[in-house]
Amino acid sequence: MPESRIILPLDVPTLAEAVRIARTVAPHLAAVKIGKQLFTAEGPTAVRAMHELGLRVFLDLKFHDIPNTVAGAIESACALGVWMVNVHASGGTTMLKAAAGAAAKAPAGSRPILLGVTVLTSLSDADIQAAWGTTRTVPEQVVHLATAAKAAGLEGVVASPQEIRPIRQACGSGFLIVTPGVRPADAALDDQQRVMTPGGAIHAGADYLVIGRPITAAPDPADAAQRINAECGMGNAE
Repeated sequence: MPESRIILPLDVPTLAEAVRIARTVAPHLAAVKIGKQLFTAEGPTAVRAMHELGLRVFLDLKFHDIPNTVAGAIESACALGVWMVNVHASGGTTMLKAAAGAAAKAPAGSRPILLGVTVLTSLSDADIQAAWGTTRTVPEQVVHLATAAKAAGLEGVVASPQEIRPIRQACGSGFLIVTPGVRPADAALDDQQRVMTPGGAIHAGADYLVIGRPITAAPDPADAAQRINAECGMGNAE
């Protein structure tokens, strides 16, 4: 049975709630994602709890700081044994290279996949042009950041499914693309603007799909995850 491509964000305030959710849907997941809310509340304990459940962890803290600070944070992530970790690709070449260098120093078997966050799925052309003073559109900015991330030694990026194809053209088939902004056709968009269905994202070339509320808010989260896997051609992923 093909492996699931679903990464489930645990955007909850307590470890008890995170464990409850993760345990319910664990057989249908590729990994769980621990972001700022849960990590700020519970710290590394949350990562260890997911490992105890047999789940891989994407540590989604989007590091963006001076190069030495980011390198230290990546070293700490390596020590935690996380599967994936990310930095903001807009942090600059020196920061990206420092992050990649820190990850490369990890012992064999403990090096996480290092991703660069391109443009958040809540942002539009007008948003990035106002915030960054650029004339690029979102797809142009995403490709610009993805190519910078690859050149600095990162293994992939986080980008909306709308930008999968131009990233593939610019960075090649071996470059990982993790896509938030994935919603089943009947799901609410919430605060996401650049979205696609799970099957559409996989067909476009996504490697992993970050899908939260359509699973966690469903009456039967395990069934919702199983249905998404089936839509993506992954059966039960058990």
